[in-house]
Amino acid sequence: MIKYLIIDDESMAHDIIKGYCDMLPNMKLMKNCYDAIEAIEYLNQNAVDLIFLDLNLPKLKGFEFLRTLQSPPNVIVTTAYKDFAIEGYELNIVDYLLKPFGFERFLKAVNKVNLASAPIMPGQAVQKSKKTIFLLSNKKHIQVAVDDILYIEASGNYSKVILSKTTITVREKISSLLENLNSNDFLQVHKSFLVAKQHVNAIEGNRILINEHEIPIGKTYKLNINLLLKS
Repeated sequence: MIKYLIIDDESMAHDIIKGYCDMLPNMKLMKNCYDAIEAIEYLNQNAVDLIFLDLNLPKLKGFEFLRTLQSPPNVIVTTAYKDFAIEGYELNIVDYLLKPFGFERFLKAVNKVNLASAPIMPGQAVQKSKKTIFLLSNKKHIQVAVDDILYIEASGNYSKVILSKTTITVREKISSLLENLNSNDFLQVHKSFLVAKQHVNAIEGNRILINEHEIPIGKTYKLNINLLLKS
């Protein structure tokens, strides 16, 4: 469950973000805050995994608010101002959404959220959270644990995401899927294949073995294989 907070002085922005979140499983709105002071008061007593943060706030601006937090949770900036993007990334925000943004762009931002980095409140037990992504398949948004992905195969205008126990077909190119995955964990070994490094059992000739699956190695991706062997 991703517990989130919306900080924005416009009611319409709250409605849009909540509407998008309601389309996803395991997203729980904890509070609507209309200025940073209200958010600080809430966060002094409660923990959240994710903040959707507007920058042009009354009383205290968005980045000024962010600097007051000793251990900030994941933050996705939602703003009409693109001029502050570099400053935002210096503050380790997850993503920077320019208003107006559509659901597809919103989903990519949420897929970058790493629950393992969420702050632990005093007295809370430390729990290891799995990184997950949302995949759109057959008009449903399915939440998938990244650790369960064995490899991804391109199939025309679609991609097949092969998991430990099932396969999910999505209408998305593997290049787009790779944007939502950590390049330290996944490697492109063929124009049509991405593999999860942790699940590679063996490399034999021009193929990679993952459980009972055989994945071909493309000629132009030999360098990636060398990097895998040295990692």
